[in-house]
Amino acid sequence: MKKYLLTIMAGLLVFGAATARAQQEDLDAQYATDLLKEGQAPDFTLPGTDGKTYSLKDFKGKTLILDFWATWCPDCREEMPQLLALQNRIKGRKDIVMVGISCDTDPEKLSAYVKEQGISWLQLSDFKAKKESPIYNTFKVKWIPTKYVIGPDGKILLATVVQDKVDAFVEKLLK
Repeated sequence: MKKYLLTIMAGLLVFGAATARAQQEDLDAQYATDLLKEGQAPDFTLPGTDGKTYSLKDFKGKTLILDFWATWCPDCREEMPQLLALQNRIKGRKDIVMVGISCDTDPEKLSAYVKEQGISWLQLSDFKAKKESPIYNTFKVKWIPTKYVIGPDGKILLATVVQDKVDAFVEKLLK
C-alpha cells in the first residue's frame, strides 16, 4: 500500500513540474511574442533615480539584465523576492549588471517602494505610462514584468516574461 501511495505521489510531482514548465512556456507564447528576439539591442537614454542619465553604451562589456516593471503591477510585486535573490547571487560581480526600468509615473511612489523592498540595483524611468514610454515601445514591451538579457557586445541573448528563465540563464553564466 505504501509503495502504491509513493508511486502516485511521485507521479503527481512529475506531472506538477511538467505542468508548471508548460505554463511558463505558455506565458512567453502569450505575452512575449512581439519582444525583440535577436540582434543588437536598441540604444536608449534614460534618467536614473540616482539623478544620472544612462544609455546602453554605459553597460558595454557587461551582461545586462533589464527588468521592465512597475510598483503597481501585481506580477512584478510577486516576483520581487526572486529578483532580490538574483541580485544577491550577482552581487559583487563586475561583469553582470541588473537594471530596473519602471513605467511608474510617480517618482515618490517608485522611490518609496524601492526603499521599502531594499532594492539595490539601478532604477531608470522616464516616468511615463507604459504605452507612452519610448523605451517600452522600442523594446516592444506590452506586458510587465518583461526581462531582457543583453550580452557584453550589446546583442540580445534572452527576451522573456518568465523570471525563472532569467535565473536559469544567469546560473549558466555564473558557472
